[in-house]
Amino acid sequence: MILGFDPGRDKCGLAILNNDKQILYNEVITSEDAITVITKLINKYKPLKLVMGNQTTSEQWKKHLKDNLNLSIDLVLVDEKNSTVEARKRYWEIYPPQGLTRLIPEGLRIPPRPVDDIVAIILIERYFLLKVA
Repeated sequence: MILGFDPGRDKCGLAILNNDKQILYNEVITSEDAITVITKLINKYKPLKLVMGNQTTSEQWKKHLKDNLNLSIDLVLVDEKNSTVEARKRYWEIYPPQGLTRLIPEGLRIPPRPVDDIVAIILIERYFLLKVA
């Protein structure tokens, strides 16, 4: 099990994937709820690693996590470059457009909700790729 965390100032994306890359959990939460939710996810799923993006607010969040969690799992930073763009595209693969939205060219479609949880999934997938290489 791997816990993915896309940290942000206002909202964060969280995901849990098992070793078969099945999504067991994904959600976008407020940043102020992150420590509480991460603690619950660690207790429930017992992940081996916490994978986090390495840009934006990662250094602040890395310190915040270490100061506020008794991290018994490894914290791994992965490259999150272009992950939001990739997540927007992935959103439409997971939730195919319906109705008139299908007529809008793919590059012009905007997901109707934040995609931070999908970014967390992508970060875990990038970790798996690094682990294989």
